[in-house]
Amino acid sequence: MQKYIPLVARAFLSAIFLKSAFDKITDPAGTQQYMAANGMPLTGLFLVAAIIVELVGGLSVLLGYKAKWGAIALILFLIPATLIFHTNFADRIQVIQFMKNLAIMGGLLMVYDFGSGPVSLDARTKSKSFE
Repeated sequence: MQKYIPLVARAFLSAIFLKSAFDKITDPAGTQQYMAANGMPLTGLFLVAAIIVELVGGLSVLLGYKAKWGAIALILFLIPATLIFHTNFADRIQVIQFMKNLAIMGGLLMVYDFGSGPVSLDARTKSKSFE
């Protein structure tokens, strides 16, 4: 059972990024309005970049393929996203969002440090290279 815990953890971590990417794809205008309302320039460019990072990084972590790189990419994405969108500490919801992002970064740091676990494409690739 213990070999499946990293897989479940990776699924939980990646779910928020994959859902967010899907939401951005299905409502790009709404996302760009939200970005512009928070003072972001070049919303079209940043929207496409966010979708790519969330999809590629989310799938990387989920599948455990180059998961350390996927985790780092998502952390580097979360840092500015957190600082741009969730620093109104007078708003209780934004404090919760800020803390949620810190927790996600903590989970991603665990993936970076410990790897993707035994049930992953990374582990499968390693085992085939020794055969």
